Amino acid sequence: MLDAAATDALTAELKQCRERVASAIDARLPASSAPPEKLHEAMRYAVLNGGKRVRACLVYMTGQALGAPDAWLDAPAVAVELIHAYSLVHDDLPAMDDDDLRRGQPTCHVAFDEATALLAGDALQSAAFDVLAGAEEFHQTAAPVLEMVRTLAHASGAAGMAGGQAIDLAAVGRSISLAELENMHVHKTGALIRASVRLGALASARNDQAVLVRLDRYAHAIGLAFQIQDDILDVVGDTATLGKQQGADEALNKPTYPALVGLGRAQAMAAEQHATALEALESFGTEANPLRWLSAYIVSRTH
Repeated sequence: MLDAAATDALTAELKQCRERVASAIDARLPASSAPPEKLHEAMRYAVLNGGKRVRACLVYMTGQALGAPDAWLDAPAVAVELIHAYSLVHDDLPAMDDDDLRRGQPTCHVAFDEATALLAGDALQSAAFDVLAGAEEFHQTAAPVLEMVRTLAHASGAAGMAGGQAIDLAAVGRSISLAELENMHVHKTGALIRASVRLGALASARNDQAVLVRLDRYAHAIGLAFQIQDDILDVVGDTATLGKQQGADEALNKPTYPALVGLGRAQAMAAEQHATALEALESFGTEANPLRWLSAYIVSRTH
């Protein structure tokens, strides 16, 4: 989907975003040597142990497209990664998906213990809002911090990610429609991706409602594409490349796009969402190219 030049540009952009957010996370988390040491070690293990950093990259790429300096984007980028990490720690617990492998490493509750993993997730969630609300770089700008906090809270709670996980758990072992599956993933996966794009826009202090609407349409599309591709990789990927157990969804009898519509149709649906994302960005110039490239990456990735 991307030519060689675009692929190289995206690779460099992703590398820069990942390195910047990793450094920003490291600076904002408690040291593992600070008491309670085990909790802080588990928090750092959960969030600094690799990952694609798609959500943080969306914050940076969106904000940069709207003229925001990187310093304004660090706090929201860190916040979405902390929320994402907390959700993975909790999702992996025996009470949820009971996974042993995440990002090619033992899951947090396996590396530590269930109680520590639960507390680490709780602490990462609260740290996300602390980082966002306490970002000193916004004190002298017009950036609406309260709206950013509200955006992240809404995307994380019952109307977003947590609600989507509840729908997912309730759907295990039963047949659901394509509309129900999409609704589940709009909440479980899509909500935080949409919040990442919105946070990048809000941090830029741009209040153009038409721009926010177009960006949200883009984010909605890539959020669905991301989950469809995840479902596809659960079928065609391998454990070593994925960094998590291949076939886990099928083993748990979870509803997925390939199971519902077939592998070929699922691949076509991912491509359709990519096309929708590109269409939403038509009014933007070359400053939005990283967002375009990222959409292509999402539907062509192998892990």
